[in-house]
Amino acid sequence: MAAPAQPKKIVAPTVSQINAEFVTQLACKYWAPHSKKKSPFDIKVIEDIYEKEIVKSRFAIRKIMLLEFSQYLENYLWMNYSPEVSSKAYLMSICCMVNEKFRENVPAWETFKKKPDHFPFFFKCILKAALAETDGEFSLHEQTVLLLFLDHCFNSLEVDLIRSQVQQLISLPMWMGLQPARLELELKKTPKLRKFWNLIKKNDEKMDPEAREQAYQERRFLSQLIQKFISVLKSVPLSEPVTMDKVHYCERFIELMIDLEALLPTRRWFNTILDDSHLLVHCYLSNLVHREEDGHLFSQLLDMLKFYTGFEINDQTGNALTENEMTTIHYDRITSLQRAAFAHFPELYDFALSNVAEVDTRESLVKLFGPLSSNTLHQVASYLCLLPTLPKNEDTTFDKEFLLELLVSRHERRISQIQQLNQMPLYPTEKIIWDENIVPTEYYSGEGCLALPKLNLQFLTLHDYLLRNFNLFRLESTYEIRQDIEDSVSRMKPWQSEYGGVVFGGWARMAQPIVAFTVVEVAKPNIGENWPTRVRADVTINLNVRDHIKDEWEGLRKHDVCFLITVRPTKPYGTKFDRRRPFIEQIGLVYVRGCEIQGMLDDKGRVIEDGPEPRPNLRGESRTFRVFLDPNQYQQDMTNTIQNGAEDVYETFNIIMRRKPKENNFKAVLETIRNLMNTDCVVPDWLHDIILGYGDPSSAHYSKMPNQIATLDFNDTFLSIEHLKTSFPGHNVKVTVDDPAVQIPPFRITFPVRSGKGKKRKDADGEDDDTEEAKTLIVEPHVIPNRGPYPYNQPKRNTIQFTHTQIEAIRAGMQPGLTMVVGPPGTGKTDVAVQIISNIYHNFPEQRTLIVTHSNQALNQLFEKIMALDIDERHLLRLGHGEEELETEKDFSRYGRVNYVLARRIELLEEVKRLQKSLGVPGDASYTCETAGYFFLYQVMSRWEEYISKVKNKGNMLPDVTEVSTFFPFHEYFANAPQPIFKGRSYEEDMEIAEGCFRHIKKIFTQLEEFRASELLRSGLDRSKYLLVKEAKIIAMTCTHAALKRHDLVKLGFKYDNILMEEAAQILEIETFIPLLLQNPQDGFSRLKRWIMIGDHHQLPPVIKNMAFQKYSNMEQSLFTRFVRVGVPTVDLDAQGRARASLCNLYNWRYKNLGNLPHVQLLPEFSTANAGLLYDFQLINVEDFQGVGESEPNPYFYQNLGEAEYVVALFMYMCLLGYPADKISILTTYNGQKHLIRDIINRRCGSNPLIGRPNKVTTVDRFQGQQNDYILLSLVRTRAVGHLRDVRRLVVAMSRARLGLYIFARVSLFQNCFELTPAFSQLTARPLHLHIIPTEPFPTSRKNGERPSHEVQIIKNMPQMANFVYNMYMHLIQTTHHYHQTLLQLPPAMVEEVEEVQSQETELETEEEANPAQTDLSSLTDATSSQESSASQIETTCSQTESTPSQTGASSSPEATPAASDLIATVAGPVAVPAEAHVPQDVTLAPEETK
Repeated sequence: MAAPAQPKKIVAPTVSQINAEFVTQLACKYWAPHSKKKSPFDIKVIEDIYEKEIVKSRFAIRKIMLLEFSQYLENYLWMNYSPEVSSKAYLMSICCMVNEKFRENVPAWETFKKKPDHFPFFFKCILKAALAETDGEFSLHEQTVLLLFLDHCFNSLEVDLIRSQVQQLISLPMWMGLQPARLELELKKTPKLRKFWNLIKKNDEKMDPEAREQAYQERRFLSQLIQKFISVLKSVPLSEPVTMDKVHYCERFIELMIDLEALLPTRRWFNTILDDSHLLVHCYLSNLVHREEDGHLFSQLLDMLKFYTGFEINDQTGNALTENEMTTIHYDRITSLQRAAFAHFPELYDFALSNVAEVDTRESLVKLFGPLSSNTLHQVASYLCLLPTLPKNEDTTFDKEFLLELLVSRHERRISQIQQLNQMPLYPTEKIIWDENIVPTEYYSGEGCLALPKLNLQFLTLHDYLLRNFNLFRLESTYEIRQDIEDSVSRMKPWQSEYGGVVFGGWARMAQPIVAFTVVEVAKPNIGENWPTRVRADVTINLNVRDHIKDEWEGLRKHDVCFLITVRPTKPYGTKFDRRRPFIEQIGLVYVRGCEIQGMLDDKGRVIEDGPEPRPNLRGESRTFRVFLDPNQYQQDMTNTIQNGAEDVYETFNIIMRRKPKENNFKAVLETIRNLMNTDCVVPDWLHDIILGYGDPSSAHYSKMPNQIATLDFNDTFLSIEHLKTSFPGHNVKVTVDDPAVQIPPFRITFPVRSGKGKKRKDADGEDDDTEEAKTLIVEPHVIPNRGPYPYNQPKRNTIQFTHTQIEAIRAGMQPGLTMVVGPPGTGKTDVAVQIISNIYHNFPEQRTLIVTHSNQALNQLFEKIMALDIDERHLLRLGHGEEELETEKDFSRYGRVNYVLARRIELLEEVKRLQKSLGVPGDASYTCETAGYFFLYQVMSRWEEYISKVKNKGNMLPDVTEVSTFFPFHEYFANAPQPIFKGRSYEEDMEIAEGCFRHIKKIFTQLEEFRASELLRSGLDRSKYLLVKEAKIIAMTCTHAALKRHDLVKLGFKYDNILMEEAAQILEIETFIPLLLQNPQDGFSRLKRWIMIGDHHQLPPVIKNMAFQKYSNMEQSLFTRFVRVGVPTVDLDAQGRARASLCNLYNWRYKNLGNLPHVQLLPEFSTANAGLLYDFQLINVEDFQGVGESEPNPYFYQNLGEAEYVVALFMYMCLLGYPADKISILTTYNGQKHLIRDIINRRCGSNPLIGRPNKVTTVDRFQGQQNDYILLSLVRTRAVGHLRDVRRLVVAMSRARLGLYIFARVSLFQNCFELTPAFSQLTARPLHLHIIPTEPFPTSRKNGERPSHEVQIIKNMPQMANFVYNMYMHLIQTTHHYHQTLLQLPPAMVEEVEEVQSQETELETEEEANPAQTDLSSLTDATSSQESSASQIETTCSQTESTPSQTGASSSPEATPAASDLIATVAGPVAVPAEAHVPQDVTLAPEETK
């Protein structure tokens, strides 16, 4: 198999190149935002730039990138556009800029929205240009640019400005482009359409001729564009050279057609036009399809188009068609052809009288219609209204090949989409893994189009929705699999042995040579299927490796996925592997097949089952694994072997590769999606249209739901009646009781519920009462019934004073429907989530709530807060592997809960025993839950009823207070409660206490009744299943766990009523959707009542490693973000309590009026300045160090030594002043820089107690959802802005710090970036050199913003800072040393006194600290030699091979923790570390967006 050539990487221009460019000089003169004197607008500038810069360079991305980055579109092109100045160069320049914005994934239409007046004229010019002759004014390359622009327009229908223009092209009047007979046929099919058609005709007649002509032009635009494309396609020769412009034009055109077909609003009328143009037939018969090299992508795109043209949907209604309906449509087509044949074509009698199944295959149709003449075929087609009628005595102008293909392709039987899917192998093979059009490399530049589905706003049907996600998920996993295979196999160094076999010159942790492979079982197919039900094989390997690696291989669990690989290297022993050259031909890789582990075999050849019992110890090194192969793939391979004589793939494998368990769950997720597509997946009716992106986006909001609840108990949400009143601004609050002493929480609130019927009466009754009534809330305080006399009986209470938007979010979450909460950084998203869960739990005790989050960390935070509220812990359950990290003594996993239930049962039975003893009842009532139940019924209840009859009101007699206590039967049982139990103040109070005591007793027996099942079920597994299905009310899991375990959960009969999703904007679209369907429908309906999503789409999206899927297919768009784009109503939390107000200003421009909570202004930690630093945030400019800015030792592995050293120097300075090291985190935007900084930290700080290590050194992306007091941020890039241009990454970076943020960057680069302006304009308003106050100790009393009393020092560059920190450190060491010396000379009594006065900081120092400094001070003079040695150290440690796979850079080497003396020496100045050295062995290098 020929390996694809490596695509070129687009190198972003450097700052110096940008400054030297002609474009930049023009920008400074005419439109750059920072230039003070701008020259007036000149149309010639646009012409010159277009001709000299864009056309001359053949639309080079580098040039267009420069122009777009300089804000050419915003500040020059569109600002000055008008019909008078419109020209070809002007139109093309605007299109190039918009296309570039889409390529860079930055908002494109904002500029046009601000100045929309001339857009309609501009759009009409584009349409006209797109239809122009290719050899005329517009070249084919230029028209390809226009096609791409139009494609972006059709994919931006959510923008009103665009939609108003595009709608003219794709509405019903476009059917003017159909041939008359076809039009008549379509109108006959749907009588309602004829009415509309007649209306359109009438309206046309009223138009003036010019407007009508314009309208006709627009309606016929797509039909004419198709005809133009067909003429270009036909000009492609079969074997002679062809210009790539033609090929690219054809590819882009098909991409446009796919996008039009894949959206219902565009498809509805267009699909008929496309069908009538027979575009697919023309394409499949074209020369381009048969050109192997040039036509490969075109053919793949064509298959996608064919799939969508025949999609199982009714174009007009948008309803999905069932298999039966599709069969009916197919039969109708064939029978109409048979009727035409019977009536008019005697030569087709045989066909006309045959049954459908006999004649609807391609072979039989070709056999029957092949012998007919071209004219006859044309006549048949015209009878079916496929072609215009053939005039008498004239020959047809169409080829016979075309006419035959037209009839055959239209009438052949198609395999249904679901059958196609079920026959598809789930594991990728070598054909897909290395196909650049489907799985592009990390170098994908965004230039060409790809044969990939796209995720936009809308989907045709649920099947389409699942299928696109299925394909993308599969291919994204394939990309990661490719990286793993290339990494592991190249480490094994397969070479050709002298005898022609394979010899492995290296080794890999994740792969092993196969000793033996045999297929041991091929089971019979199920009825109606042609593939085996299962295929099993045995793989034997020799584990002659280190113990920990051997344990990893032996630890492979059931369902883990491995890959079987065949390599046949052609290179002789010792050939070096070159990463830059194509992988396949160097290695000689032939086949890749996936398999799933069933288990390892023991000595007797039996599978060792996973379970609690210890695994048997096997002798020797040889291990055999039983694996499941993919039955579909096996059937395809065997068919190929038998029919085509190909070799048997399964006899050739020589490598088995495993993957990291965390990244290896793709097969289970794909199986889940496929199972969903095979079941009648029932999405609740109120959600169905919103998920597909149609209808009223606010239809699932609680205010529009038919089952809205009027009265809700807000439990402990409000802290007081004043809190309640401020929480509903603009509402009139009526409290049912007047006494202020009784107006205390908890409150029940009755809301005015508007039913749909009341709207029409509004006008008659007058609107005022209506609005008055709609704003009135009836509040009823109620008392929680006494739960018993013990202190632990008191319910836990919420202590947070929620803001009014948080209350709105809580209210919406309690009501049925879809609730979307946008939570900016620090606005208390988790608190809101927990309160919603608690309120649902108390209002609807019979309902069950499912909590889904993206990460285990978020789940842990939620759980820790849930436990602080009044929720019985027996109702909590946590599924998945993250529960080990929960920072509580309690275990909420399945088995942890089982143990809790068993332990609790014993505790409660002990209580029953005590109660029995106190009542003097003989027997053993506390033996089981069952006996306890009888005891309660016959002994406890009878005593309580007797007591009630004695003390309750007797007629008119006033009840006696003392009787309540006198007759109380459980005094002895409650003797261990705080005494006296009864206060004796009033009858009501004492009676409530007595009832509370009885509730306490009753609860014991209620719980025992619930635990009775665990007595009957004997195994832990059964008990855990019972808990999951019956007992737990709040079940939590990660989205990945839900996707993996859906099958098991549905099988168990798992049920739930509400879903709450945290971090919803970080979860992949499909992983957000699957949790909606973790239960079987009841009577065809889903029982889901509420769906609450909490997230922030202005922060980072889900991580997609491959740039092509991320950008081209928009796979990084979460369902949450899509809903926001579609217009689903959101509750935007608007008060943050995390950061200083000044820091919040760096990112609050991205949100709707985000303000600060009062404590951000009031608390001393927010009002005090950062000690030793003049500003609370600062952008520090870092120039090249030793002539180098950013470096890139491996693709996207960016490093910047100058910034890394500067960041570490500031960190050390802060620690030396007294800042706690764990309050400082160091963040960066690239993995490469993270490793470099970690290396420098190891070298400079090591385990030095004077300095310590920062809390974390990680990437911005990894740190999302976390925070720290002080953040030091390195932006790394000096050539191009890179992925920080994504505003979401900027928001995350700016919002992690609470008190101080210090950013190190090349200012000249970042300040020019349009998207980052709001933040960088604030940052650049302050000095760009670091301002420090070295003599100000931590903590300081100086207020933030005050002038300091100490001297301010300005640091100009990194070497100056490094030297300053070195001197400061030396000074500190010497003073500490001197202090210890004086202590040694003082008499003992005085030493004690001094020690008492000793400051906290000096206490940290020890004798050991001073001694080495004293002995090794001589080494400080020779700082240079130390620098050299440390540089070489880093080099040696980093170039180690896989022998220490866990190492990251130098950190795992023994030399990485120097003694104090080494540290002092290395602090002396920055080390010039070769950047190439900093690529750790185990780092998988991913594109720049892989953080």
